[in-house]
Amino acid sequence: MDFDLEDGHLLLRDTVRQFALERVAPVAEELDREKRFPYELVVELGELGLMGMTIPEEYGGGGADTVSYAIAIEELARIDSSVAITVAAHHSLGTLPIYLFGSESQKREWLPELAAGRRLAAFGLTEPGAGSDAGAARTTARLEDGVWVIDGSKIFITNAGTDITWGVTITAVTGEGEISNIVVPNGTSGYSISAPMQKLGWRASDTRELSFQGVRVPEENLLGARGEGFHQFLRVLDGGRISVGAMALGLAQGAYDLAFAHAKERRQFGQPIAKFQSVQAMLVDLATELEAARHLVYRAAWEKDQGREFARTAAMAKLYSGELSNRAVNWALQIHGGYGFMDEYPISRLYRDQKVLEIGEGTNEIQRMVIGRHLGL
Repeated sequence: MDFDLEDGHLLLRDTVRQFALERVAPVAEELDREKRFPYELVVELGELGLMGMTIPEEYGGGGADTVSYAIAIEELARIDSSVAITVAAHHSLGTLPIYLFGSESQKREWLPELAAGRRLAAFGLTEPGAGSDAGAARTTARLEDGVWVIDGSKIFITNAGTDITWGVTITAVTGEGEISNIVVPNGTSGYSISAPMQKLGWRASDTRELSFQGVRVPEENLLGARGEGFHQFLRVLDGGRISVGAMALGLAQGAYDLAFAHAKERRQFGQPIAKFQSVQAMLVDLATELEAARHLVYRAAWEKDQGREFARTAAMAKLYSGELSNRAVNWALQIHGGYGFMDEYPISRLYRDQKVLEIGEGTNEIQRMVIGRHLGL
């Protein structure tokens, strides 16, 4: 067993870490306060090759493995979750389904711009009445003379309404007990996108509600086989849990970094608060759990790269890292004391950004159901 990262992984980690520290950290508070989408950073992330990391080079991507992708997302989330989710949602949810299920002509036409990050893609699964029970989707698509006619709505969709968004792949009921995935380009008649939704955290990311009223797209916009949409999005979510697990890991590491630095600098009763046993206990426990979470996340990514069954490990990684991130921001803010309650301190932003990590890509409760099934319960 070899737990060392390869040289390429280490180089990537250092490159993304440097980018996050030098380019993201100085503007993260401003982007969050202004709820402003980071267009300039997306351009730079595309130039670094991070927007289509695991897409093969023949389609304009970087051809990297999933471990590399998890490392990149972790390093971005260590500094700012809004930037990290912009990359993760575009890559795992928006772009990968086209590579996994699209026809060769669809891949050739759509992937190069998406993999380069010049355009963004979204994935529309959640509906107002269908969240954890995604199979209860009520959005419909009927085939009329070679055209899909779509009616319905989606909610909480990331990257759907930016100035550079290309389109969204949605799940729709296409027959009795049949769900299919269909691509709807932005600007299609009858397809409307709400104003940005107001959120507790991830304020610099783009989140929208989508409405489809008699939307008409060509029959060839079907992604993969008709009726395979349910199985397709389950596969997409399995991979997405690796990236959200990596986000939770990165945020927890970022919270720990802030708490550690503050504990060394903040003095009370004539000494740094890091000298007090109660503070040390929180930092020691976090350091230990971070190691455990990192092994789970990297293991899930490695299993995917090896072509092994990875769904159980991905669910475990997402569940454990998500719950760890909750403890991390709580303890880190406690160590900051009153300062942590002020928005001028980064831990305040991390605290707000954290909660959705226990909800998105399947709630903690859904993760336990998934893991239970894999255990044979």
